[in-house]
Amino acid sequence: MPVSISETDIENYAKDGAVLIKNLFTPDEVSDLREGIDANISHPSSRAKVASIESDPGWFFEDFCNWQENLAFQRIIFESDISEVAAKLMCSEQVRLFHDHMLVKKTGTKQRTPWHQDQPYYNIEGMQNISFWIPVDPVPLEWTLEFIAGSHQENWYLPRTFLKKEAKWFPEGSLSDPPNIEENLEKYRVLRWGLEPGDAVAFHMLTLHAAAGSDALRRVFSVRLIGDDIRHAPRDWETSPEFQGLSDQLPAGVPMDHELFPVIWPASRA
Repeated sequence: MPVSISETDIENYAKDGAVLIKNLFTPDEVSDLREGIDANISHPSSRAKVASIESDPGWFFEDFCNWQENLAFQRIIFESDISEVAAKLMCSEQVRLFHDHMLVKKTGTKQRTPWHQDQPYYNIEGMQNISFWIPVDPVPLEWTLEFIAGSHQENWYLPRTFLKKEAKWFPEGSLSDPPNIEENLEKYRVLRWGLEPGDAVAFHMLTLHAAAGSDALRRVFSVRLIGDDIRHAPRDWETSPEFQGLSDQLPAGVPMDHELFPVIWPASRA
């Protein structure tokens, strides 16, 4: 049965910048995606990186932009209900793929994902965007992703590298650092959900979010999607991920009309 997205879900996404979608994927889709993630771990791309220090007893591993080679990733992006759900939550007539992002924290990982926004790392401008965080392992509350409700309606914050805290994107001082959330939790409404395989969290690319380490294997596939108002914003630095040569093909301020960002809604199967 198709996933039902209510008016409350749409309102909460607009207001809070994050919503839980229960049972977005079938058991077969989860099993297929799990195999795809494991294949990606075994055969990482040149874009892969380790985001935990060598002394960490676990391992935080990321890889990007593998949908063209990974058939399981393709099936989730192009054949699941994710594109229709994205269109409804973004209130967008059209949905394009922006990129995929695989994140794995092995058992015993201590590395925390610090509070950050995603969009400042990217080469896009606009508010109709959405990310789906899709675990294929159970994720209890203590290891889940956390969000600051409504933070997508506030400032852009300076993006930094997770380990060395370097400002490799926007120049130092050009944007404010995120607030010290951990020491002032009483000031914020923090959203977090325990998730089972098949569930997903959908969140805006400007919503502040963070996560703890993990005492169990936590394999996650994330899909970043963009809507009607998104425009290309070439940067003077290497974005994360980087789309090599794209600025020579797409001028600043135009829609992301390029084969790297295919339209997935309306879907050809619809």
